[in-house]
Amino acid sequence: MTENPLDQLSPEEFSRLRSVKETERFSTIRTITALILREMNTTYGRSPGGYIWAVLEPSLGIAVLVAIFSIGFRSPPLGDNFAIFYATGMLPLGMFTTTSSKVSQSINFSRQLLNYPRVTFLDAILARFILNVFTQALVSTIILSAILMIYDTRTTFILPQVISAYLMAAALGLGIGTLLCTLVSRHPMWQMIWGIITRPLFLISGVILLHETLPEPYSSWLDWNPLVHVTGEMRKAFYYSYHAEYLDIGYVYLVSLICGTVGLFFLRRYYRDMMEN
Repeated sequence: MTENPLDQLSPEEFSRLRSVKETERFSTIRTITALILREMNTTYGRSPGGYIWAVLEPSLGIAVLVAIFSIGFRSPPLGDNFAIFYATGMLPLGMFTTTSSKVSQSINFSRQLLNYPRVTFLDAILARFILNVFTQALVSTIILSAILMIYDTRTTFILPQVISAYLMAAALGLGIGTLLCTLVSRHPMWQMIWGIITRPLFLISGVILLHETLPEPYSSWLDWNPLVHVTGEMRKAFYYSYHAEYLDIGYVYLVSLICGTVGLFFLRRYYRDMMEN
């Protein structure tokens, strides 16, 4: 009978052994952390301005909207401050668009690293998702804080609802980005197509026009756009008198879950084919 090597270990040596599952669990965390650091260095460490541009880009977009609409209108559709009104629409939309775009490119961005057995496509997706969410949350915090300090916006600030709006936008970006990941990885042209599709979102997601100001049947049609509900939740957090009766948080998470599940199914089905191309 072959002697078990574990029987030759002392109690102290045996206690220092770790299970394979525990090693794999911490290996996954280390892999995701390494991918996040690589993403930070590649995306923000080498570009001019780095994180500064991440703040300036949405800030300039808000400033342009304020300059244009303040000339033709005395006040925005809600409140009397243009900056906070457009910021509460543009920033959650930015969370969604950048998250979905980053996640959809996960396979292409980490294709070489995915040849290693320890790195999976799920690690690549989670790394890009986590970094983007934290980056967009930081950018939004800086911009909103600056607006509230510079202007007397006369708005409330309900933090749980702000967090809720950003969680909805992040979940939707993750779900749709995962769904797009297979298409973008197999056919890069889909990235350009998605960029074209997302451009009208600025007009149909409640950023400029309130949902309630649109006539039927257009307002009912826009209820199918989950981003309208994200914008409504964000505006409720800042405007006490805004009720957003059309708001359906569960619908946003349902769309996110369906898109994410379908996306993971296609990734598992075509992942090996994508890596061989």
